Amino acid sequence: MANVKGRNTSPERLIRKCLRRLHCRFRGNVRTIPGKPDFVLAGQRKLIFMHGCFWHGHNGCPRATIPETNRAFWKRKIEGNSTRDVRILRLLRKDGWKVLIIWQCETKDMTTLERRILNFMAR
Repeated sequence: MANVKGRNTSPERLIRKCLRRLHCRFRGNVRTIPGKPDFVLAGQRKLIFMHGCFWHGHNGCPRATIPETNRAFWKRKIEGNSTRDVRILRLLRKDGWKVLIIWQCETKDMTTLERRILNFMAR
């Protein structure tokens, strides 16, 4: 698990490709904004987070199963991540940001992903 990258992952690269195809100007992995969003569209006050299904506890996703070894640790870790996500999301919305969360399992179909980003941009 220590080898898991925090940025420039393959799902992030797909989202970046989508944003470029839609001619969106963005910055990636901005540390000064709470939650360190993966993509910031500052001019529109919009943020995109790419959540890994396992790490953020995507409900109903087969990728989000807790490992058999050290279950208590992983359960606590993933629940902590989910709780932090909710707290950060509330804070960002309170500050006037529009937020889109894309789950790792949603990056499989490029046309659906592109349509979802396009709908978010149009709002």
